[in-house]
Amino acid sequence: MTEETPGFDEKPDVPSGASSDDAGPTAATPSEEEAAAPAGDVQQTAALTAQLDQVRTALDERTGDLQRLQAEYQNYRRRVERDRVQVKEVAVAGLLTEILPVLDDVGRAREHGELVGGFKSVAESLETVVAKLGLQQFGKEGEPFDPTIHEALMHSYAPDVTETTCVAILQPGYRIGERTIRPARVAVAEPQPGATPAAAKEEKADDEESGGTEEV
Repeated sequence: MTEETPGFDEKPDVPSGASSDDAGPTAATPSEEEAAAPAGDVQQTAALTAQLDQVRTALDERTGDLQRLQAEYQNYRRRVERDRVQVKEVAVAGLLTEILPVLDDVGRAREHGELVGGFKSVAESLETVVAKLGLQQFGKEGEPFDPTIHEALMHSYAPDVTETTCVAILQPGYRIGERTIRPARVAVAEPQPGATPAAAKEEKADDEESGGTEEV
């Protein structure tokens, strides 16, 4: 009977053909998945960057479209407002044009002293209303003739004018803002052909008088 030797440990069986080094622990070798992980992260980052660039480009395009749409809308609002003002001016001008003969009658009645009593009150109320609508009267005697706002119905010559002048207002003119709805109808006078204007005559007379007082 064979007795076991105390304190003797049996060594593990080592496969045949394997060295003692092979039997010991081995260092961990990175797997192919772990080695490919950094390359996958780079590709994913590049894809995300490309998507971000696409989103930015689309955002810039949409922002540009929105700005153009807003500019077009502002231009549309300005056109609508301008057209609205023009339509209003045309409508008011058409209405006031129909009232001008009545205003002419009121003016003639005032010149002849016939604007009294209730007629005077009504006439003044009418003039107040049309003034609130923007109607303005123009045309005064002595002002230079302007064919853009004056209509000459009578013509004459005068020695005391130096240029074509409105010497009488036959009918006053009316305007709304810059729009003339009726020119002032006037009588005009031009300088007498070959005549010396009065101002030049006075200046010549003054020169002669001052020259005649010189001592010899």
